[in-house]
Amino acid sequence: MARRFVDLSIYLENDVLSDPPPLAPRIEYQTHKDTIPEFLQMLPGVKAEDFPDGEAAAAEWVRLTTHNGTHLDAPWHYHSTMNRGERAMTIDEVPLEWCFQPGVKLDFRHFPDGYVCTAKDVEAELERIGHELKPLEIVVINTRAGSRYGHPDYVNSGCGMGYEATMYLLERGVRVTGTDAWSWDAPFSYTAKRVQETGDKRLIWEGHKAGRDIGYCHLEKLHNLEALPPDGFYICCFPHKIRGASAGWTRAVAIFDDALMSSRG
Repeated sequence: MARRFVDLSIYLENDVLSDPPPLAPRIEYQTHKDTIPEFLQMLPGVKAEDFPDGEAAAAEWVRLTTHNGTHLDAPWHYHSTMNRGERAMTIDEVPLEWCFQPGVKLDFRHFPDGYVCTAKDVEAELERIGHELKPLEIVVINTRAGSRYGHPDYVNSGCGMGYEATMYLLERGVRVTGTDAWSWDAPFSYTAKRVQETGDKRLIWEGHKAGRDIGYCHLEKLHNLEALPPDGFYICCFPHKIRGASAGWTRAVAIFDDALMSSRG
């Protein structure tokens, strides 16, 4: 059976800034020799020289938020309620079937940084690629931000999805979306300026806040989206099971599988 995998996830690492500095992860690496004292505590009577070549185990201590690296946001992240009044789902409550579905890629790399995509933009791109949305399909947007990962301007790069663009997807049964940018919404630097100029507070986090009306999840900080065709693949993005959390880290992967695709009919 032919099967191909495309890694859609960025690294968790110290030296590449993928978040604003106050939110960046911190990884402390322990060598095989560093952990000898820990093993001696757990194995009474054992001496350091008892370990082959004086080595115990390599390990890492990691300080991070649930929104570092490639992650899946739960409806609880956006607001305390969803579906116009229900308590919002936390990440451990997200249905697993949402997280393994056929994928659709919308190519929005031509939009400038800070642009807020509209429902018409989504509709036009779906028409261009000849795709009709189906319930539970995972829709990801390829922005310019994907090419800026590893550069200082990454956090402020890419377009974002506005309220009406997000609702266009949700009203058609989509429950997981994603972006290769830092946020599903336009970068904060552009949103702040737009709010100051217009005085319209509804523009604040408008794509995220669509979850108040229809609960949904989205993937942020995806990678390699330019390697994907518009459709014809599955996305797997099961989140880490963190009780009561607003998000969970995921190793998002696109899967091209002849058997899976034929099962779609």
